[in-house]
Amino acid sequence: MPWQECCKVDERMRFVARLLEGEKMAVLCREFDISRKTGHKIFNRYQACGIEGLTDRSRRPYRQANRLPFQIETLILQLKKEHSSWGAPKIREKLRRLHSEITLPAISTVHAILDRHGLVTHGRKRRYKAQGTALSAPTRPNDLWCADYKGEFMLADKRYCYPLTITDFASRYLICCDALATTKAVYAFTVFERAFKDFGLPQTIRTDNGLPFSSANAIFGLSKLSVWWLRLGIGIERIKPGNPQQNGRHERMHLTLKKEATKPAAKNFLQQQAKFDDFIEYFNHERPHQALNMKYPGELYKTSPRLYKGLSDLEYPFHDRTITVTTCGRICIGKRKINLSQVFAGQNVGIKEVAEKIWLVTFMDYDLGFFDHQTGRVECTENPFAAKVLPMSPV
Repeated sequence: MPWQECCKVDERMRFVARLLEGEKMAVLCREFDISRKTGHKIFNRYQACGIEGLTDRSRRPYRQANRLPFQIETLILQLKKEHSSWGAPKIREKLRRLHSEITLPAISTVHAILDRHGLVTHGRKRRYKAQGTALSAPTRPNDLWCADYKGEFMLADKRYCYPLTITDFASRYLICCDALATTKAVYAFTVFERAFKDFGLPQTIRTDNGLPFSSANAIFGLSKLSVWWLRLGIGIERIKPGNPQQNGRHERMHLTLKKEATKPAAKNFLQQQAKFDDFIEYFNHERPHQALNMKYPGELYKTSPRLYKGLSDLEYPFHDRTITVTTCGRICIGKRKINLSQVFAGQNVGIKEVAEKIWLVTFMDYDLGFFDHQTGRVECTENPFAAKVLPMSPV
């Protein structure tokens, strides 16, 4: 019968007791479902140590080849006690000056010792909080596009439709309205790329702070989509959370879209897209707009002179090195892995040492943050996309 986890010692005592009564080892091992090697080991431990030999033994190794001698660990803790504000680099340097004859541990080892004894203060990671950016009010076509998902609605086949819409701010021209089955970024990439090929590149795109336009877990709230826009030379504007009126022209178009093209909803995505295509023609070339002095948006809009040509390679000649961010969002320098963000996966960033063992990470013209040789993550700089308030502003 197999042993039960709750009474292993009792089972071993029963096993040994029956051996002492004269029963055969092979028969008992077969009954207790153990090997004869294990049976002899249990009996030998009993003969050497008595009943205490039947308890579980620690599996911890007797020695660790790379373990730091306790004398050096004591010196590190003593230096930390004397200089509570010092970190691992200073403590290691002081140790080298005081005891030049010993083999110095690595900075990471000193940091690990301090952390193990609760002498390292871990800063709480600040979660990005969306606050919106400065907003413009251009009067020329393609200076600003507005994009958003109209609220989802159910088609007749019981599937939900998420229309992705893009308009030109100045002319109110409806650039596209695509019926999508999800708000995942991969489908938004396709819609925007087709819009860029057909209409050229805008100067800036205004969105809200939701996915896929923004990401609450990434640096400065960037997403893969917004990083792509930056690579194309397109600026980013975001409205304040809970203030849809800051994108009011676009929301007003959504109201007309809802009345004209979603009630009733079509049977499937193909038919719903046909209704959206008819609405685009109607909205741009047949419906007069009071805000445009009763003109059609198609009479005012012109395609952008900035043609879409894809992405060029990023280089940083004034930095120490150019590094491609891995698919898991890390910067690899030798054997060190620095956590950045997955939204920069596949992008080149510039690395420059600005102080001793302090490095600056730059993406295009934006300084993202700093990292050192102790921490494995980038500490953000001031958000370059945040709304700026001038000293003489009445705000």
